[in-house]
Order: sequence, then structure tokens, then C-alpha cells
Amino acid sequence: MYITIRDRPAKLKPQAGPKARVAGTVVLLGVVSLLTDVSSEMVTAVLPLYLTAELGLGLLAYGLVDGLYQGVSALVRIFGGYLNDRTSRPKWVAAAGYGISALSRVALIPAHGFAAITGVITADRLGKGFRTAPRDALIADASDPAVLGRAFGVHRTLDTIGAALGPLAAFTLLLLVPGGYSSVFVASFAFGLLGVSVLVLFVPDRRTSGGGLAAKRLFAELLGPRLRRPLLAAGVLGLFTVSDGFLYLSLQHSGDFAARWFPLMYVGTNLVYLTCAIPLGRLADRVGRARAFLGGHLALLLTYLVAGGSDGGLVATLVALGLLGAYYAATDGVLPALISKRVPAAARGSGIAAAQTVVVLARFVVSLAFAGLWEMTGPRSALQLAGAALVVGIGVAGWLLKGIER
Repeated sequence: MYITIRDRPAKLKPQAGPKARVAGTVVLLGVVSLLTDVSSEMVTAVLPLYLTAELGLGLLAYGLVDGLYQGVSALVRIFGGYLNDRTSRPKWVAAAGYGISALSRVALIPAHGFAAITGVITADRLGKGFRTAPRDALIADASDPAVLGRAFGVHRTLDTIGAALGPLAAFTLLLLVPGGYSSVFVASFAFGLLGVSVLVLFVPDRRTSGGGLAAKRLFAELLGPRLRRPLLAAGVLGLFTVSDGFLYLSLQHSGDFAARWFPLMYVGTNLVYLTCAIPLGRLADRVGRARAFLGGHLALLLTYLVAGGSDGGLVATLVALGLLGAYYAATDGVLPALISKRVPAAARGSGIAAAQTVVVLARFVVSLAFAGLWEMTGPRSALQLAGAALVVGIGVAGWLLKGIER
């Protein structure tokens, strides 16, 4: 997940400095995100297998659902930021987004047809899109500029802990109740509702200054030369990025994994991500963010090759999950950092949102294309062809990003 930050907090403490503590509001929002990520990742970890094995959706149908799952939140994220600026009440805009996502979890239980599933997934992602910018606005508004990076780091750590616990919770439920997907959805709803409760009851209702400047500057920056090359590079690479669900389905398809073990693949990726995020972030600061971003996609290329050539063995599966976690650690926060240096401070949040939108739209396209490729050639050949295409994408992106940090 990417981070969008407002340009300046509304209230500053003149006496605060580098040793200032992270605000309690930030910790509370981190707890909200932890609970919400437990909720969302419980569903994410079982959704590919649930849709294809339990409901019997074809791969093309799953590709459309997966694309919507990734794409809808990015399309409304800018609108969520604009709504936050217009109302100056980020807590309640965020609460609406969290509430919509929580309700969508339990709505999965009666949804069995393709149209119903698509509607529920769209509602969930709309909620995510609405809440992201207001939540980040609250974090920035509550934090002193001297510790803003640390504040977002604390929030991101709590958020990622939730992302690791969610698949474990889903795995435990499926272990106790084989095929008990409804139990997973009910538990997911409970965690989501708990997250909304913490937000409504304990997070202060801070007002933030508005004006819609970021939304206006977004369009100007999208057309500007400083942002054009990194956005094109991110979009090109996004076109060759197969979603996690397809990678995990490929590994499960080629091996002898029982369905109940499927969520543990998400756990493995998240654990590697947690371990590597800080070291690779520091490496990006030293060698250049563009190089780290491209290096992360080289790790993704190796993931395709390992998964595409795997017979489903334990070692190959662990290597693939480790490489995928390293890919996220080298790119997830590096792209926003790269973009933020290319736009003025007043339009920084909008520039990052633009990059997120470009990447996710590209991944929506590739979800449909990869599903068709899988149907025609099988998972192994599809991943190998995706790897060959990614080689070309890395070359094009390297040319676009050459010398961009000078």
C-alpha cells in the first residue's frame, strides 16, 4: 500500500523537534489500520481460491474481479482527498470509507453470482479509496514536521502487522473448519467493525484546512515534463505485473497444497516484506530510488521464473514468496519517494496519488490479459511469457528513468 501525505500539518508545536514523540492520534490510527488490515487480508488470502474452487468462477471472471479489487480504490482515492479538503472533516470521511469496507465483508456470504461478487468487491475497494487520503491527512495534521517520517513509519508498521496476521487468522479458521469460508467472512467483518469503533470512539475529530489545491495541481503536474517520465515508467512496469492472486494460484496449481494452506502464502510474503522494507529503503536512499525501483522489478522477474518453472515443491515456493516480498519492499515505498521529489510540495500528495492510479489501472489491464493467457497456455507458460515481457518493460523503464535523480 502506498502513502499519501498532506503538504503541511494544520497545527504545529513550535517547541517540538527531532526527539518529539509520535502523536497518540498516529498510534490510534495505526491500531485502526492494523484491525482493518487483519479484516481485509483475511478476505484477500482466501478470495482467489474461494472464487475459483468454491464458486467455480473461470479465470477470466476472476481476472476481472481481481482487476476491480486492485483498481477501484485508486480511481476514487483522489476524490477521497478532494472530499476531505472540501469538508475539512477527515475523521468522518475516513470513517465512512472504513464502514463501507467492513460491511462488504459480511456481504460476501450471500453473494454467489458473478454480478453480486463484483458489486461487493467494488464496494470494498470504494471504501478503501475514500479512507486513504483523509487518514493520511489526520496523521500529517497531528504530527510535527520533524517526526513526520517516523509517524508514518509507526503507522505503516502497525498496518503491515495486521496484513501479516490476517492470513494467519484465515488459515486458522480454515484449519478448524475446512471449507468454512463463511466463518472467515464473519470474523473479517468483526475485525473491520472493531477498527471502525476505535476510529469513531477514540481518534480526535481534528479539522484540517481545505481549498482543493492538490486536486487542481494534479492535472497541471500530470502534463508537466518532471512527472511524465516516472509516471510512464511506473505504468509500463505495471502492465507486466501479475497480481499476487495469480502467482499464488499458480504455485498451488502446480503443487500438492491443500486449500487450507493457501493463506500462508500471503503470510510468507508479508513477513519478508516486513524484514526487508527498512534495509531496502535505506539502500534506495544510498544508491538512488530509481535504481532500487528497477531492482525490485528484477526480483519480480525472478519470481515469475521460479514460479513458472516450479513443480510446486516447498523450496521453490519459499523462494518465490521471498522474492515477491523483496519486490514489494524495494518498490512499495520507493515509488512515492521518487515521485515526491519530482513535484512541488503543494502538489506532492496529488502526484503520489497519480502514480498510484497509473500503476493500478495498468494492473487492471494485465489481470484480464493474464487470465486469458493462462486459459490458452496454462500457468507455467503464462508466467514465463509474463517474465519475457517484464524484461522488455524493465528496459523501457530504465531508459525513461535514466538520470532522473540528478
